[in-house]
Amino acid sequence: MSSEKIVAEQRSEFGKGAARRIRRESKIPAVLYGHGADPVHVTLPGHDTMMALKHHGPNALLELEIDGKTQLALTKQVQVDNVRRVIEHVDFIAVRAGEKVTVEIPVVVVGEAGPDTLVSTISETVTLEAEATHVPEGIEVSVEGAEAGTQITAAELTLPANVSLATDPETLLVNVTAAQAQAVEETVAEGEAADEESTEAESAE
Repeated sequence: MSSEKIVAEQRSEFGKGAARRIRRESKIPAVLYGHGADPVHVTLPGHDTMMALKHHGPNALLELEIDGKTQLALTKQVQVDNVRRVIEHVDFIAVRAGEKVTVEIPVVVVGEAGPDTLVSTISETVTLEAEATHVPEGIEVSVEGAEAGTQITAAELTLPANVSLATDPETLLVNVTAAQAQAVEETVAEGEAADEESTEAESAE
């Protein structure tokens, strides 16, 4: 997992008003936590930060240059405006090379399941423990040739070296069902919903 350098400006103004002013300048407010130190509030360049997070994923590792000093920072939370789809705020955790971190990693389903089946992703992420500088961007789950009734749990994952499972091994990640059975279930569910609406309408009368 490579890191990308971002020059950050330390800031002393906080609150919604300060954050709005920062965003109007096409920059992003952020906070760096970790290692028992006080949180460091910084301002990031909007375009460079957006591209780095887009390229490296939800657990992007960045080198934040703050006042001439460089700090490895693991992305912990990104707040995005649901309407404009722009980054509003980022939380980072300060890390060191070789340090172990617990992270949520996306589950990536690959392969083609058997005929007349439907593949459902039950858990979109899995919790892993990995070195901060070697966090995988995603964990692949193969459903190649899987038949109806196949269930893949976290315990069955093939993990990279020096990465361990931190979530419950019995967590269901992927469920493969018969397409026909799924269609029947959806029809039954739709019928039940229609019955409920009819009952509510009669009650209203």
